Amino acid sequence: MSDAPVIETQQRMVAGVRFNKVGKLYHFDYSEYPQLQLNDFVIVETTRGRQMGQVLGFAPAETDGRDYKAIMRLATPRDLTLKQYWEGKQEEAFEVLLQRVQEHGGYFGVKFVAALYNYDGSLLTFLYSTEEKFNPNRLWNELSRAFEAQVELRQIGPRDVAKLLGGFGACGELRCCSTFLTDFSPISIKMAKMQGISLNPSEITGMCGRLRCCLVYEYEQYVQARAQLPKRNKRVGTPQGEGKVLDVYPLQDAVLVQLEETRIVVKREELVPLEELEALARKSKEPCNKHGDGPCECGAKPGKNAQSDEVTSADREDNPDLSDLDG
Repeated sequence: MSDAPVIETQQRMVAGVRFNKVGKLYHFDYSEYPQLQLNDFVIVETTRGRQMGQVLGFAPAETDGRDYKAIMRLATPRDLTLKQYWEGKQEEAFEVLLQRVQEHGGYFGVKFVAALYNYDGSLLTFLYSTEEKFNPNRLWNELSRAFEAQVELRQIGPRDVAKLLGGFGACGELRCCSTFLTDFSPISIKMAKMQGISLNPSEITGMCGRLRCCLVYEYEQYVQARAQLPKRNKRVGTPQGEGKVLDVYPLQDAVLVQLEETRIVVKREELVPLEELEALARKSKEPCNKHGDGPCECGAKPGKNAQSDEVTSADREDNPDLSDLDG
């Protein structure tokens, strides 16, 4: 009897499109353009209107029934020319914005960052950052009269501001956010503590005034390394004798131990966990509560149930009438 033929279904693929040099990838259905290739420019419809993006990869579509927007068309040479033209107009538009702000005043605490045209100049977005309450309606009305394009005022966070402005970080290198970070991961003080970094604000905050993105880079490695090393103030055994852990060096896989008269750095494989061994020794002398119905095979004393049976037998000997009840 021959086996039934196996029908292979081709997995649906989607195209990853990026709209900015260092930005997130958004996925679109390209089934109408099977000839699409890597680095091609395409026109797509987004929540912020019609945009041009570049194809940077292909990936399998999610199987959870997600609906992907379709690519409208491939970008033409005219589209690319228009994009370059309107990008050259962005600085001029930003100067108009600053002029309007200076004329009207009252925008203290608001930092205007950039002006961005879409590829065909139909949409002009002004980006700003503020931690104060700001009503942009009056400014929006002024700018809408000054430009033929549809005007949008969009607030962004401090990290996005640093990403747009670029520049150098505290390490002396170009900022991570403006060179390769496409998304911002959650950062916490716990990450700095785990890596033994000083909690001085100048040591852990970036140019954006928020915790540095680089705190997350080696965090998982520190967590894994510390999990295998004893904590501070733990008693440990070393080749030179018993001591107490003063500090932990995760990347060296070692700890600093205080002996009676000196301090030494000891590798993990040379350490003896004295407190854990003593705890196991104490537990081994306790009655076993796992095999309580009889003598314990692990060598511990009988458990509570066995002790209870012994007491019951003793009661029967002292009270013969109890034996008659058993029949």
